[in-house]
This record gives sequence, C-alpha cells and structure tokens, in this order.
Amino acid sequence: MRSPTRRFIGCSVLVVGCWMFFLLAFSDSFLFAQSSTNTLPALAPPYGEISPTLWERHGTMILLAGMAVIALAVLVLWNIFRPKPPVILPPEVLAREALTKLLRQPEDGKLLSNVSQILRRYVITAFELPAAELTTTEFCAALAASEKIGTEPAQAISDFLRACDERKFSTSPAAAPLNAATRALELVVLTENARHRQDACATKNERRI
Repeated sequence: MRSPTRRFIGCSVLVVGCWMFFLLAFSDSFLFAQSSTNTLPALAPPYGEISPTLWERHGTMILLAGMAVIALAVLVLWNIFRPKPPVILPPEVLAREALTKLLRQPEDGKLLSNVSQILRRYVITAFELPAAELTTTEFCAALAASEKIGTEPAQAISDFLRACDERKFSTSPAAAPLNAATRALELVVLTENARHRQDACATKNERRI
C-alpha cells in the first residue's frame, strides 16, 4: 500500500499540472485575441486628384463680368432718374397756349391787361426786343424801329395795344367787346407769317450771292 505522503505528492502534482494546462491554454487565447485586435484594417483605395473649382478656373472672368453688370446697372439707373432738361417751347407756341386759356373769360380790365402782357412777351422773345418795362407808347416806338418785324405786323400790334389801354382806362362802358384774346391770336399768326416770309426772302438772297 502507498503511504499518505506519496498520495499527497501525487495529488499535488496532478493539481499543479491541471493549473499549468489551463494557464497555458488561456495565455494562448489571450495572445491570439490581442494579436487579432492590433491588426490594421484594410485601407480604402486613394481618391483621384481633386479638380480645380469654378472660381479657381474662371475667377477673373466672373469678377470682370460682375463689374461690367454693376456698371451697366448704374448707367441705366442714372439715365432713368437723371433730371430731364426743360423743354423750351417757341414763343409763338407759348403765346397761343396762354391766349387760348383766356378765350372764354369775361373781357374786363384784368383780361385786357393779361392779353397785352402775353402779346408783349411774345414780341420781345421772338424779335429780341429790349425786355425793360416800357410804356405802351415806348413799346410801340420800339416796334416801329425794329428791322426784324414787318411794317404791317408792327402797326397792327401797336393799334391793338393802344385799344386795350383805352378800354382798360375808359370810364364809360364799351359799346361792343374787343375780343382781345381772339384778336391777339390773330396778330400772332399774322406776325409769324410775316417773319416766315422774311426768312424765306433772306434765304433766297443768300443762295443768289
């Protein structure tokens, strides 16, 4: 029979052998897991070369085009909103428009004065007469001395202005209306016709020379 000492030693060797077996097995699995964890993953294939952007390729052209569009917009806005030059109408047109507004008004001293002033302004502007304040007598003398106005229109305008003064300062009512606005329109037409005839004659004489 075996002694208890031998039995104890045999059991101890058996236990130690089992522990060593388990330790070796665990260490192998741990090393295998660690080695598998440290393995680098597979890398994706590299991308191709990045192409230049639209701004990098055409930045200068885009900048120049933008500046051109802004300049064109500014020019268009300036042309739209700039103050328009005043339209200067011929003196005969201004006189006709002003006299036409007075055709249906009652013929009193105020209307006669307005008609006289309109006719005077027309003659002064159209024939470059002095713009100073003149009496009717002085104005009629300036008309007679002007070489640009024909004799017939000058005499007709002078007679009309004197008639207006007589009506304005008369104390007794007139027997019949003067129809001052209508008569002044007729004088404007008469004067313009005479001026056109003089211009035509001057043009013919220049051509002959």
